[in-house]
Amino acid sequence: MGHADGVLIRRVDEDDWPTVRDIRLRALRESPDAFGSSLAREELFAESHWRMRLRTSSTWVALDEQGTPRGLVSLVQEPGSPDDDRHVVSLWVAPEVRRRGIGWSLLDAVVRAGAADSARTVSLWVVDDNASAVDLYVRAGFERTGERQVLPRDPQRTEERYVRRTDVLGLAGR
Repeated sequence: MGHADGVLIRRVDEDDWPTVRDIRLRALRESPDAFGSSLAREELFAESHWRMRLRTSSTWVALDEQGTPRGLVSLVQEPGSPDDDRHVVSLWVAPEVRRRGIGWSLLDAVVRAGAADSARTVSLWVVDDNASAVDLYVRAGFERTGERQVLPRDPQRTEERYVRRTDVLGLAGR
């Protein structure tokens, strides 16, 4: 649990699947270029799929004073990654509440969780043309690795892996 300007960061479990579904579908609807999935695909997911997703990843939502979800992030063990790395996916903050520290707070939650799970690093992929995301991650202590890949759903675009050590306490440059 953490706070950013009246926003509560709460770790969710599979019974919270309707909340996670709603914020995730909103993210895909409003920021379609930011994710590896698509709205059309995830709108078809049944309750069982959302529950399975929440059982296999650690997920946090950012809730405003009214309990409305305004942000989301998940932490997974990425296939093929080192055992001591945890991978950040699905980070999204609603446009109307951006630049208020919510992205920071969500990243803080995943880095702490990674450390608590004995992970040495937390990593993520960022699309090269998403300058605001790159800026947030770099200020939050993530460093470029130079490791790149083509976006599977859009070969015209590339993304780069960024990594942050979990033993670096406090978010840098805040």
